[in-house]
Amino acid sequence: VQLQASGGGLVQPGGSLSLSCVASGSIISINTMRWYRQAPGKQRELVAVIASGGSTDYADSVKGRFTISRDIPKNTVYLQMNSLKFEDTAVYYCNADIRTARFTRGYWGQGTQVTVSS
Repeated sequence: VQLQASGGGLVQPGGSLSLSCVASGSIISINTMRWYRQAPGKQRELVAVIASGGSTDYADSVKGRFTISRDIPKNTVYLQMNSLKFEDTAVYYCNADIRTARFTRGYWGQGTQVTVSS
């Protein structure tokens, strides 16, 4: 099983970016999917969560600006980021609880860089 994240880049403050993360491999089902981020010199933090039923939750710092969504048939999770701020600069990682024939465990994507700069 692999998670492949994409969509990062350089954006000006106030701009928008959309991240996506596709899971592939011998997947039976995917439960909760998440986006984390890690800024230089800081710990990795949870940004957004979406459960298998579609309920979502967000870090206070991104509420009202970021939207997490998923496409179950495509095994894909998205993160729409609007009104970006300098402090959103980080490497963004997707994470998912994936069920295979052997077990259910968490998997991580490789990370995609988001830089907010003028």
